[in-house]
Amino acid sequence: MERRLAAIFVADVVGYSKQMAADEVGTLNALKSHRAELFDPLISKHNGRIVKLMGDGVLVEFTSVVDAVTCAVAIQTALRKEDDRSITLRIGINLGDVIIDDEDIYGDGVNVAARLETLAEPGGICISSIVHESLGNRLDVEFRNAGEHTVKNIDRPIQVYRWNNTKGLDPVTTTEPLSLPEKPSIAVLPFNNLSGDPDQDFFADGMAEDIITALSKLRWFFVIARNSTFTYKVDSPDVRQVARELGVRYVLEGSVRKAGNRVRIAAQLIDGASGNHIWAERYDRQVADIFAVQDDITQNVVSAIEPQLYAAENLRIQSTPRENLDAWGCVIRGLWHLGRYTKDDTEQARQLLRQATDLSPHYAKAHSVLAFAESRMVFFGGDWDSVLSAARQIAQTARELDDDDPWSYFSSGYIECFTGRYEDAIAWYRRAIELNENFALAHGNLAVALAFGGHPDAAIEAVERSIRMSPRDPFNFAYLHFAAVAYFAAERYAEGIACEENALRERANFAPALRCLAACHVSLGQLDKARDVVAEVLRLAPESSIKKDVYGQVAYARASDRERYATALRKAGLPEE
Repeated sequence: MERRLAAIFVADVVGYSKQMAADEVGTLNALKSHRAELFDPLISKHNGRIVKLMGDGVLVEFTSVVDAVTCAVAIQTALRKEDDRSITLRIGINLGDVIIDDEDIYGDGVNVAARLETLAEPGGICISSIVHESLGNRLDVEFRNAGEHTVKNIDRPIQVYRWNNTKGLDPVTTTEPLSLPEKPSIAVLPFNNLSGDPDQDFFADGMAEDIITALSKLRWFFVIARNSTFTYKVDSPDVRQVARELGVRYVLEGSVRKAGNRVRIAAQLIDGASGNHIWAERYDRQVADIFAVQDDITQNVVSAIEPQLYAAENLRIQSTPRENLDAWGCVIRGLWHLGRYTKDDTEQARQLLRQATDLSPHYAKAHSVLAFAESRMVFFGGDWDSVLSAARQIAQTARELDDDDPWSYFSSGYIECFTGRYEDAIAWYRRAIELNENFALAHGNLAVALAFGGHPDAAIEAVERSIRMSPRDPFNFAYLHFAAVAYFAAERYAEGIACEENALRERANFAPALRCLAACHVSLGQLDKARDVVAEVLRLAPESSIKKDVYGQVAYARASDRERYATALRKAGLPEE
């Protein structure tokens, strides 16, 4: 048999079967049109040979990896520019020895290319390490290291590099499919408000919020944080897609219809892989019974997922007596405002949470979240000493009411971070996580204390856990910044730059990320880039200075880290005062 070395290119249409089921003729015509007008001409232009068409896929042979990769990038770039996005491809490229049989090719090199295609994102390209090495600096195309992957029918891990038409993936998170945790995993979607009254949205949100909290207390569960699941609120997502994107086995969805003093709640637990319903129930109750309904739903979910654990532990969701519903509604609304991170929203949250504590003075969570809201005012011109002192006392009151409330310990950690007492903050955060190990917000903010407190490796791990628990969290940009702070402390500047670039794609005007990005550029000898970044910092925040931003209350605890950071920013052009 004839053998030769070849660059193997495998492409496949994303969601082809689903599209065919919805519109067989239209999908087939679109694919034929793209083949005739785009794929075949570009493959020919770059000296490729179409070995065979495989329904919605194609196998192509190139004699040059440069030609193969250039062709792949050209195809994906052309597809992204189209108004019609009916055809989306994944592409995998490998370089290997192939066996020639008539016009067909076979061998391990072809198999690896096919597996790389399955690892690519929709609209993306994955290449093997040998292709990456062969490219060298021949193309102005950036591929990011996506680590080793074990794939079907290949007896060794494959080192994968990924292109997705962005500046690159950060080293903390990737967009590859998430593997399922070992323990039962679940995402609770926001409940639909069917009342016809937009003002009742908070009521439906509160249902999902409390079920997430109850499930999170069960240590044998992996529960996705609300900040990620609530990003699906405006969509009507396919639960199988939700399960894939969040990396969970089960999805709980439901609806709330409230009329007068009665409420109808429907909930259903769905297997994320098959889409099959595991359990469903409907409740018609008086509003006064709302918390009993939540406990009932939670118990049924647990029972359906892990019956043997349910039997062994004789699970009953026990909690402190439920408080006045109006106070509970104020807390739910307050959390929503805190998630918007503006001065006006923080002030509205404070007012709502104070109302909650007035309505129900023994409601521990109202005090805990109020402590968090009060401490947030340091960002908006509040006097640090008085603001933090008041917030510290409110958190203490919350613990006196319920010493098992994780929010009170979280708020105390948040407060002490501003005072520079990082070890105290770390201890508070870890206590919050002991009480609720699925508390993504606590993991993310623990990273701050660890990063500034001189524990960079632990900080990076905390960011990874936080983002895994809440992969669609709107505030992951901040956690990526904290990871970059840790990378700077660890003198891993290139990884710090990658994190900050990703953070800035989400929040372009985030001045702390720009400052850290400039410091990392200086540390790699990229002075011109650093000066450009500092110019943007001063445009956004003219008051920025070394004294304020490096030696302020939140600063590196280790003098060596602090001085290295200050020196880098001086070189980049940040004023001293």
